[in-house]
Amino acid sequence: MKRKIQLLIIDPQNDFCDLPEAYRPADPVTGAKVAPALPVAGAHADMQRTAELIRQGGAGLTDIAITLDSHHRFDIAHPTFWKTGQGAAVTPFTQITAAQVRSGEYLPRDPSALPRTLSYLDALEARGRYTLMVWPVHCEIGSWGHNVHADVRAAYNAWEERQLGVVQKVNKGSNPWTEHYSALLAEVPDAEDPDTQLNQALIDQLDQADTLLITGEASSHCVKATTEHIVQNLPGGRLERIVLLTDCMSPVGGFEAQHAAFLADMRGKGVQLATTADVLPSLIANATR
Repeated sequence: MKRKIQLLIIDPQNDFCDLPEAYRPADPVTGAKVAPALPVAGAHADMQRTAELIRQGGAGLTDIAITLDSHHRFDIAHPTFWKTGQGAAVTPFTQITAAQVRSGEYLPRDPSALPRTLSYLDALEARGRYTLMVWPVHCEIGSWGHNVHADVRAAYNAWEERQLGVVQKVNKGSNPWTEHYSALLAEVPDAEDPDTQLNQALIDQLDQADTLLITGEASSHCVKATTEHIVQNLPGGRLERIVLLTDCMSPVGGFEAQHAAFLADMRGKGVQLATTADVLPSLIANATR
């Protein structure tokens, strides 16, 4: 009997990939080559290996789901939201704490947003997972950067046509008041926004897998957060059926230690670490069952 092998690809989007020149189109407005907003070193090669796994082993995959980081330009984790106490712009990769906002070192550009901003930062820091990071504007809904890496999309499109199926797309991050690294749960859920709360439907779907293969970007942030929430919430347990494909994920520069700690933590919990070469034979074998 064919085993249920699901592939979950986390945020395989242009803005996260260190794409070569040939993959970057010209902006029709400016004429300049479009550049990824938040490229992760190694991500282009990660996505090419992911695409090759789908091409060679796709007949053995029963389901594919991809998550899509989906932001507005104005977002609490983007420079557009912030200014310094002197009114200057806040540069990307600035971390901001509640104490710094209370002291006036950083402030929301909209003064009326101050109470909600402080409430968010207090709640975020109480959870102890992250300090707010101001990222470059990235994965803006409707932009080229929001689109899926071309090789991955071509591979899963061919899989859809062969299987007469649909690759599930899971959007996350469109609430501008909370960071949303994990595909399953925002860092601070908004009681009035179901999309920020635990995605039980996705958990239940992933729980049907005999094997769950996970790839994507970045291993220091969105892959890490999503996998942690899967491990914490998977109803059926049996964490050994989760496989992190380590040659299909890379960390944000400067966060290599978080990447290493994440992999070590998952291995300690029973999650498997493997490469595409390790799992391809089982996919090919599954195709003939």
